[in-house]
Amino acid sequence: MSAVSHDDSFEIRPATPDDWPGIWSVMEPVIREGETFTWDRDTDEEAAKAKWMKAAPGQTFVAVREDGTVLGTGEFHPNQAGGGSHVANAGYMVGAKHSGQGVARALCSYSLKEAKAAGFRSMQFNAVVESNVRAVWLWQSMGFRILATVPDAFEHPEIGYVGLHVMYQEL
Repeated sequence: MSAVSHDDSFEIRPATPDDWPGIWSVMEPVIREGETFTWDRDTDEEAAKAKWMKAAPGQTFVAVREDGTVLGTGEFHPNQAGGGSHVANAGYMVGAKHSGQGVARALCSYSLKEAKAAGFRSMQFNAVVESNVRAVWLWQSMGFRILATVPDAFEHPEIGYVGLHVMYQEL
């Protein structure tokens, strides 16, 4: 687990307890929007923290500026227990003010490297909202492929029912 710098504008590193207020400031608007994550839109801070902060072999990490500003956060963990624990699952959230700056790509790249180092053989995204076309494009550009789309599996607050992609990549 080491920090990775990006263009001297931010670094990706494992999250610390002191990062939580910044992580929550990124997560809360994403959760409340309800457009890209399958979380209940009324998830409170305590429940979000319990769900997001991962222990080894998983990891929670942050994209931060030198001044400590959290630009985005990610996590990975075993997708399943037992015989499925060699497959990682991951999630990423980026603050709206930092969208389009390479933060999500950097978070994903970091997680792929760290998950492999932790012994995972592949990574699977269980629920990529198909209307989140920027994320779908980004994950595909990073080597993920869509294995299946579950029709009408996500109720988007603005456009109604849309599919959820299951995406996968070997590590």
